Amino acid sequence: MLADAMGFSTAELSQLTDAEVLARSQKEPDLFAILVRRYEAALLRRARAILKSPEDAEEAVQDAFTKMYLYADRYHAQEGATFSSWAYTILNRVAYTKYVARRKESGRRAELEPEHYESLPDASAEFLEDLSVRNEVITALAKLPESAARILRLQFVEGKSQEEIAEKEDLSIPAVKTRVHRAKKLFKRAYDEQHYE
Repeated sequence: MLADAMGFSTAELSQLTDAEVLARSQKEPDLFAILVRRYEAALLRRARAILKSPEDAEEAVQDAFTKMYLYADRYHAQEGATFSSWAYTILNRVAYTKYVARRKESGRRAELEPEHYESLPDASAEFLEDLSVRNEVITALAKLPESAARILRLQFVEGKSQEEIAEKEDLSIPAVKTRVHRAKKLFKRAYDEQHYE
């Protein structure tokens, strides 16, 4: 039993808040199972409502829990943003991405049922969406040739101007513009392939 393995009583474990469990699971990974037990059934219901497929729903929930664990250090309790809202936001993002991919595979236009639009993150929750996108962006950048990845990092991650890039890379400004344009095309292709292969 988890409580015995971790040296806690079941009562002690049940007293921990979701945020406490998430934080402690970074040093004691077995504790993350508590969050899975608390939220798995509810997240599965939401995923099934969006995806209409039990297999896709289970996969989406598994992916969402993986992202929650990987980005646990970035979770910070905020006014009106509890752990459960963070968890649902990640699940909605994962399920929507899978929904779009499945629709694209079947050649149909991806449109959600009207009642599911409210499940998607709003503008005030963009910081949560960034958590689930970050890994996809890093993976796409890693697939690019080093020169293309470097020029995109300089402009979009480090925020350097084209003049600064030209000076740093010993290029003309038109050459920088051309390289940025080509690198963006390569990035888009690599990013899209992650979802639609």
